[in-house]
Amino acid sequence: MKMDDERGSEAGRDDDTGRDPAAENHDGQESAAEEALLRAAAPPQGEEVPLPPLDETPLEIPAELFQEEAREAPDNGNAPQVPTKPPEPYIVFDHVSKSFGDVHVLDDVSFEVLTGETLCILGRSGVGKSVSLQQIMGFLKPDKGRILVAGEDITGFEDQQMEEVRKKVTMVFQSGALFDSLSVGENVAFPLRERRELEEDQIQKIVNGLLEMVGVTGMTDLLPSDLSTGMKRSVAIARAMAAQPQAILYDEPTTMVDPLIGRLLGDLIQKLKTQLLLTSVVVTHDMRFAERLADHVVFLHQGKVLFYGTMEEMKRSDDEILQQFLELDSLVLPNV
Repeated sequence: MKMDDERGSEAGRDDDTGRDPAAENHDGQESAAEEALLRAAAPPQGEEVPLPPLDETPLEIPAELFQEEAREAPDNGNAPQVPTKPPEPYIVFDHVSKSFGDVHVLDDVSFEVLTGETLCILGRSGVGKSVSLQQIMGFLKPDKGRILVAGEDITGFEDQQMEEVRKKVTMVFQSGALFDSLSVGENVAFPLRERRELEEDQIQKIVNGLLEMVGVTGMTDLLPSDLSTGMKRSVAIARAMAAQPQAILYDEPTTMVDPLIGRLLGDLIQKLKTQLLLTSVVVTHDMRFAERLADHVVFLHQGKVLFYGTMEEMKRSDDEILQQFLELDSLVLPNV
């Protein structure tokens, strides 16, 4: 079973399948749902408006997906749940190094992600941001140093041991990494069926709830090839949530999506953190996105940690490389 990013030229399908052609996406264009969303948000001709503010409406999350801690927490309205004890590190990089041949991608890298917080990994292309995520998932192994997840040293774990770790930590890839031959609903149901603990009617209830939560209601029977990049990532987040993880890793969630869809994805990631106490690691080039989400940031440069701290501390840094990164990100291109 191949994934959608391996599909290539086989992604196209005839219109005699019974699906609504208006909902389909071709050549990277937005789906019908996204086009409607963008039209509704478009300003009048000749006018410019800022992006909408953060949507603070609580998510309608299927009750079956709440962690035990969240289920038993007292009701305090829409306010974020607050842990009853100081958070401990959930993910730790301890002097980690990783090379590919003569290229030193990570060189003595150390940082930690506290339980329930969001860490954003920043830096230019090729500095090891995505490699860091792949090492947390066990797809790559460090050459030196240790990686700890949920209090366990996973550095030397074999694949079978990593399967247990991946039940706690899941990843949303840039491509979405959806199964191309499965419908949207089947993709989201996949981790639920793998557990073999639920009846089919329970699975369908959770799937419908998750798809509604991420804003793709009514697309259950579509294939990944029918969706645009933004919609694929929304479905990928729904599938990640179906696994009931303690932590989610996001690899460039706003790359190749328009600012409005990027804002919607950011709202979703933030709400999952505050409502379910999820630990999140977000790799991004987008400083505005990181500023909204991050409790702490790591800035990687030439394989090393150039900065680790809060976004406000980063802005106050007098480091020339950090200031250049911040200034370039704030540039506004003229109308042409």
